Amino acid sequence: MDTIASFFSFITTPVSWVIVQFHSVYGAIFGPDTGWAWGLSIVSLVVLIRICLVPLFVKQIKATRAMQTLQPEMKKIQERYKNDKQRQSEEMMKMYKEAGTNPLSSCLPILAQSPFFFALYHVLNAIATNSKIGVINDDLLASARNAHIFGAPLAAKFKDNASTLADLGATVTDVRVVTAIMIVLMSASQFYTQRQLMTKNVDMSVKTPFMQQQKMLMYVFPVMFAVFGINFPVGVLVYWLTTNVWTMGQQMYVIRNNPTPGSKAQAAYLERLQKHVTHHEKTRSRRERGIVKAIVAKGRERNEYERKFMNSLTKAGLAAQPDGSVVKGEAVAATTTEEGVTAAPKRQQPKRQSKSQRQSAVQRPTDEAVTDLTKSEPEPEEPQDAAPGGATEAKAAPAAKKPAPKPGNGTRSKAQSGQRKGQQRPKSPSKK
Repeated sequence: MDTIASFFSFITTPVSWVIVQFHSVYGAIFGPDTGWAWGLSIVSLVVLIRICLVPLFVKQIKATRAMQTLQPEMKKIQERYKNDKQRQSEEMMKMYKEAGTNPLSSCLPILAQSPFFFALYHVLNAIATNSKIGVINDDLLASARNAHIFGAPLAAKFKDNASTLADLGATVTDVRVVTAIMIVLMSASQFYTQRQLMTKNVDMSVKTPFMQQQKMLMYVFPVMFAVFGINFPVGVLVYWLTTNVWTMGQQMYVIRNNPTPGSKAQAAYLERLQKHVTHHEKTRSRRERGIVKAIVAKGRERNEYERKFMNSLTKAGLAAQPDGSVVKGEAVAATTTEEGVTAAPKRQQPKRQSKSQRQSAVQRPTDEAVTDLTKSEPEPEEPQDAAPGGATEAKAAPAAKKPAPKPGNGTRSKAQSGQRKGQQRPKSPSKK
């Protein structure tokens, strides 16, 4: 153990120094030998580390979303080269390089805080074995050994026997109850964090193996925490429980304000944004304008929730602009009432016609055509000269009018009657 501790000395010394600095602050408030002073020092160490890891967390979010976007292409490559694993790996790496992402990018925060975790473990283990480490001297070592959290010493473990715990001034029951509760809370927070990611912040329109992997990790990680937790000192359990709670809160903030496109979280966010924009009739912040601008730029590639958002703005008489602003739609002509309230005019619906009116409307063009033909025929003139003998010479009666052809009953064309169209070729004289 000394060899391992010396190997991590490059990080154990800074970690112990940070804990001592926080302990000097909290010790002045709660007392130097209390569990609150040492426990809050560990919690403050976690908060400081996680604040420093925020840029890596942002990079993790981008990498995770990029991996989700690439899942359909990955599936195609796996099916295309399912019999050639080497070619499959080459195509995968080529795709990662073109997309500018890496599967390990989603594990950056965990990998980055792992050295601090091991360093804190060795610091607390040195306190349990009454050994100096880093900047912790004899006085600080005695103070840390006397510190208890709800009756459990910082250096106590779930599997410690009664004699070991007696040296630390605790009982087996107190230590196991406290450590069991902390292990359950640690596993539950990890499970909820992973479940929240799977149910709210995953694009449900794409079913990929990545989702199955995440679902499997949702059940595997809590079990791993429960198994390894019985071997961790109480101080390490405080550290890990604090970092899980921080991760859960940080993820809740990201899911609420920057959800994955196509996820249920995006549907809830766009619904809130639509109510806010409709109420104020404009986008009030740069972030809102950026989101509206991105949705407008997608055009036909918008998902279901984004199309619903745009339709809601249109129904409210608003139009989203390419720069992300929202203005009143030009198609909605607002009218001012006597009270001074603007209201959109109601759309006039055409009256519904009866069956007889629709039939008469169909027959009216044929009747009008017949009337026009009748009016175009000249009327017969009256006789002006009388024949000798008083008989009047009757003129020939005008030709009878041909009835108008019925629709669809035209005369047969020459082509249908067997005659050729165009100029006829003269028949050859028959041979005698």
